[in-house]
Amino acid sequence: MRVHKLTLAAVAVAASFSLTACQNGEDGTGQSSPSSASSPSSAPTASPSGSADQGGGKASGTPGSGGKGTTAGTGSNGSGKTEKCRTDELTITAVDGTVGGDADGTVAVTLKNRGSRDCSLSAYAGVDLKTSSGSLSAKRTGEQADTTVLKAGKSVSFGVNYPLNTSGGSGVRITGLVVTPPDETKSVTLAWPGAATLPVTEGAGSPVKVGPIGSAGQGG
Repeated sequence: MRVHKLTLAAVAVAASFSLTACQNGEDGTGQSSPSSASSPSSAPTASPSGSADQGGGKASGTPGSGGKGTTAGTGSNGSGKTEKCRTDELTITAVDGTVGGDADGTVAVTLKNRGSRDCSLSAYAGVDLKTSSGSLSAKRTGEQADTTVLKAGKSVSFGVNYPLNTSGGSGVRITGLVVTPPDETKSVTLAWPGAATLPVTEGAGSPVKVGPIGSAGQGG
């Protein structure tokens, strides 16, 4: 009877060791899962790094975002047309252009653009002669007159024709030349470079003629 009890006790102890070993095996298997689950978290996270690179490239990838480099001038005015020449932008001079043997005298008037922009001169300038008998306005010749674009630093000329005094009399003394650029109201008064007098004429109308801009040749 004693032997039987010892045998049962031995069996119980063996069973206890077997159960403990099984539980330890299961615990080892369960602990391996957290280890494998932690593997992705240890890998590099590419998405945040990619976002940072894209953000860094945004400044160079959007050159127009500042808008400062797109401003540019497109013309002399909003419509793209060249604005007219102002009197204050022009240097106006006059020289005697009479050629020996001509029946009439000629004065060449030159307008030089001394401004920093191109400007336009249309048709005819206004010309008046100051004389001992009062002001005498020149009459247009009626020649075709186109608009001239006068570039900065360039010149253009026109002619003023007048009758020479061959009468032998004193005639009408010329004391000055008044030039008004096209479409302007401000005039410039110059010394008269031509013959000293005009012949006395009868009747209405002016014996002095003015040609269109460019009629006396293109200056440099």
